[in-house]
Amino acid sequence: MVEQARSSHRLAGISSMVGTTIEWYDFFIYGAAAALIFNQLFFPTFDPLTGVLAAFATYAVGFIGRPLGGIVFGHFGDKVGRKSMLMLTLILMGIPTILIGLLPTYESIGYWATVCLVILRFVQGMAMGGEWGGAVLMAVEHAPEGKKGFWGSLPQASAGAGLMLASIALAMVSLLPEAALLSWGWRLPFLASILLLGVGWYIRVKVPESPDFEQVKHESKDIKVPALQVFKHHPKELITIIVARAAENAWFYIASTFALAYATTQLNIARQEVLFAIVCGAALSIFVTPLCGHLSDKVGQRRLFLCGLVILALYCYPFFMMLNSQNPYLIWLAFFLAIGVVFPIMYAPESMLFARQFPAQIRYSGISISVQFAGVLGGGLAPLIATKLLSLNHGQPTWVMVYIIGMAMIAILCTLYMKSDRHYQTLAEPLPTTPSQLKT
Repeated sequence: MVEQARSSHRLAGISSMVGTTIEWYDFFIYGAAAALIFNQLFFPTFDPLTGVLAAFATYAVGFIGRPLGGIVFGHFGDKVGRKSMLMLTLILMGIPTILIGLLPTYESIGYWATVCLVILRFVQGMAMGGEWGGAVLMAVEHAPEGKKGFWGSLPQASAGAGLMLASIALAMVSLLPEAALLSWGWRLPFLASILLLGVGWYIRVKVPESPDFEQVKHESKDIKVPALQVFKHHPKELITIIVARAAENAWFYIASTFALAYATTQLNIARQEVLFAIVCGAALSIFVTPLCGHLSDKVGQRRLFLCGLVILALYCYPFFMMLNSQNPYLIWLAFFLAIGVVFPIMYAPESMLFARQFPAQIRYSGISISVQFAGVLGGGLAPLIATKLLSLNHGQPTWVMVYIIGMAMIAILCTLYMKSDRHYQTLAEPLPTTPSQLKT
């Protein structure tokens, strides 16, 4: 029985990482294409900067869909089970990605191309909004005590893996002649999702249901409408996670999408050079994230998250100065540190830190809703806001830096109000059954 439990938590952690890597690939390939290609394919009548802004607007639609996905899939994740929702979200992420690869462009069907793109991106966002909570909970709730931070960081490491795969795929097709890239080459990374979808399904179907969820069902202590309990009895947890996580999320998308567009369109740096730097940073994050997860088991998830926010505030100015130097080595170093070091310090401890804030009956809903609303504030709006600030300041990133540093400072204050690293000795604590107990 002990050996079976060990095997179960390993399988849950690894499958969460592999499956979530595939879903992040689907999500990120759109972001990279929006920064480099979609402005020409779907918004050809705009000037370059406005075209990028319009492409980022369709990109942001995915983040608008994520809170709805968090509510819907969080509800059924708490009522039906974590595993079934993971399987469903994998399908709902993969199919729209494939369809985007088959989508006619503005040249063929005019603005209907943009309409279809927005709809497919919205479905992607819903799927991503429901997937993250299930993936991290399967890893955390299966993991043994004292190692939950490490195993919970594995699906977090998938963000770097997904970004790396997406950047490599786009970098490879970017080697094609411009005409070939814009006519058919850009479609290949999206169509490749059909293979990844099969791999993800095969791996995830083997994982048993979460033991915490099984305990809730066994004791018949599930909640009728989990999302309602989250909003009604856990507003502090909801708000602190949303604001704190928005800063980390904004930084990741500023570094991986906005800075990509900024470097190529404003600084005239070769697309391949920037993509290579992002790939290197993403590759480093795959290793740094589990290391930070392990460290969080030693020092505490909240402490490590706070440390990451401080480092973010300190690194923002050097990041843009290295980009503005237009020195290839400094540009590489800027992305390498931003994505490979600064981001994982904040991202790795989030699974356990956020899961600690809610009881098991509403945990899927609680972390999904809060994290996905944070995604709208951070990832969805950050590239748009940064691009607008850049245009208002005549192409200079000063206001962008002020924006990111301000978000980091507010996030630090919110994190201090989260439950401490010692609040729960175990995630399998006695489960509350009444609204008054849930509130406490």
